[in-house]
Amino acid sequence: MPGWQLVMPVANTRGVIIPPPLKPGDRVRVIAPSSPFDRALVFRGIGFLSERFDVLFEPGIFDREGYLAGSDERRLAELDGALRDRDTRAIVAARGGYGASRLSFRADFSALRACPKWLVGFSDFTALHVEAARVGVMSLHAHNVAGLGRAHERVWDPWLAALEAPELLRRYVGCEVIVSGRASGTLVGGNLSVWFAAWAAGRVQLREGYILMLEDIGEASYRLDRMLMALLAAGVFDHCAGLAFGDFTDCSPSKFGVPVAEMLHHCLGHLRLPILGGLPFGHGAQNEPLLLGAHATLDTQTLTMTVQPKGQ
Repeated sequence: MPGWQLVMPVANTRGVIIPPPLKPGDRVRVIAPSSPFDRALVFRGIGFLSERFDVLFEPGIFDREGYLAGSDERRLAELDGALRDRDTRAIVAARGGYGASRLSFRADFSALRACPKWLVGFSDFTALHVEAARVGVMSLHAHNVAGLGRAHERVWDPWLAALEAPELLRRYVGCEVIVSGRASGTLVGGNLSVWFAAWAAGRVQLREGYILMLEDIGEASYRLDRMLMALLAAGVFDHCAGLAFGDFTDCSPSKFGVPVAEMLHHCLGHLRLPILGGLPFGHGAQNEPLLLGAHATLDTQTLTMTVQPKGQ
């Protein structure tokens, strides 16, 4: 069965700013812009980060207000403080859940543009990746701190390497070709539900010829169908160079008995652009780090991301 590869050396892509690579001893801030979390997992993840970096977090990350990690005001102030801190080199989410989209459009992302730093997370953190893309700063779709807390060296090593040596080549293997072909473009996307909501709110800015990567969790196949068809009807795929799908974890066939893989073929199989599925990112067993804003080339067997130093 055809596979795919993801190769990531560092790069400036069409004016995208690349934050400086992390070094041991750099300041890393842990924030909680979304939902409450398992304290044991997050403390374990913080412990892992503290072995290499100067890790800071505010006591407020442990606040709880219903399904949110404290009030919008607390979480926004925490995010703005991290974005404005010129000594911080990376901002990492404690976990996902829900809540980042309640404040991301109000945050001071001009501070990120003025002093670039890595934004690291996935799932609900997609809302912050969208805002980083709006100001032209590369970000990292990768495990949150809670994910690091339940992980091991096979996960930690590529996570660290993506931040400390983003120029290194990386190859990941997947399995499913939905539509064959070849295309190149800037890598964008994240969690489908969150990215779709950001797009509906007018927060997503797209340049023609992009590779859209999407994953999700806990959505029935017909709900995923609804979001994808809305994007199709709005012409989002008209300017898309290719699609790359990751895990659709706990996304049921529902009472209608339609698996996600079948739905993707049915909804998108007629498009004249390469589409790959089953890639190792998302909420499943693997969540390989992906550089959002990198230049990606996608064909029947490979997805290659190239990040070149500014000026090349």
